[in-house]
Amino acid sequence: MATITPLPTGLEIRQHNAITTARYEMSACEMDIVFYLLSLLKKDDKPGSFYQVKVKELVQVTGRQWNYQQFFEATSALRSREYVIEDNKRRLQVGLLASAEYLKGEGVIELEVSEKMRPYLIDLKRNFTSFRLQAAFNLSSKYAKRVYQIASQWKDKPSVTYTLHDFKVMLHLKDPEGKEPEQYTKVSMLQKFVLDAAVNQINQHTDLKLRYELIKKGRAFESVRFFIQAQLPEQLPLPFEQPLDEAREEKARLHLHELGIKDPTLVARILGTPELVNDLFGFVYKLKTGKLKAATNAGGLFLKTAGLLKK
Repeated sequence: MATITPLPTGLEIRQHNAITTARYEMSACEMDIVFYLLSLLKKDDKPGSFYQVKVKELVQVTGRQWNYQQFFEATSALRSREYVIEDNKRRLQVGLLASAEYLKGEGVIELEVSEKMRPYLIDLKRNFTSFRLQAAFNLSSKYAKRVYQIASQWKDKPSVTYTLHDFKVMLHLKDPEGKEPEQYTKVSMLQKFVLDAAVNQINQHTDLKLRYELIKKGRAFESVRFFIQAQLPEQLPLPFEQPLDEAREEKARLHLHELGIKDPTLVARILGTPELVNDLFGFVYKLKTGKLKAATNAGGLFLKTAGLLKK
C-alpha cells in the first residue's frame, strides 16, 4: 500500500460540496487534522493509500499547542464521528477515517480514508469547495471554521441564504430528527456565540469578508443571509515550499508584527530563541481563543510574561 509524503505542495483545499454541507460536528483540533489531511489528497491516489501527518509539523504550521492526548482524542473522535450525506436518491452515513495509527517514537499519525468517503474528497471534477489552508488554520473557533467552509462554497456569488433550521443542522446545533436538544434556541445567543464570533474571525483572518442579516417571517426570525466578498488576507500564506523552520519563523515574525513588537534587536532575540518562539505561539493562541485578556497592550503583556521587559 502506498504511503503519501507528508508535506502538501499547495495552499488550496478542495472538498466536495456534499461534505461542506453535510451534518457533522468537530472540535478545532479535529478540524486542523482534517484540513491538513485534505491538503495531502490527490486525485490519482490509489485506494488503500495512507497519509502521514507529522504532529510536530502540524503544531508548527498552525501555531497551536495541541498535545498528544488531544491528537489521540481527536483521531478517535474522527474514527467514530459520522457524516450524513443526503440527496434525492439516498442517505449515506459514513465516517471519514478507516484507521488512525500512531507510530511511537516518530511523532507521526498515519491516516487511512474510508473508501465510501474518498469519492467526495478526491473526485473534484465539478462540484467542489476550495478554501485557503492558511485561513482554515488561523481560525480558532470551530464555528468560524465551518462557516468559512460554507461561505467558500458560495464565494463566487454575492450572497447565500439558509433557513435557521438548515444552518443549525449543518453546524450540528440542531438534530433534524429531534432526538438531541437544540442549542442556542434564542436568536440573541446564536448571534453572540456563533454568528458574530465566526464572522469576526473570518473577516480578520481569511480571504473572505462576510456580513449577515437575519430575516423574519412574521414575528419570528426564519433565515440568515450571508453577504460574501473577496478580500486580501492579512496573513502571509503558509510557505509549504520552504523548510518548516523557515515557515515557523515567518509565522512568528508575523505574530510579532501584529503584537506591535518591531524593535529589530528584540525581534532577532525572540526568533533566535526556540523557547521564546514557543512562548509566542502559546501566547497568541491563548489570546485568540479568549483564554488570555489584553485590553490595550498585548505586545507589552507578552514581553512581560516572557521576561523581556526592561526593569
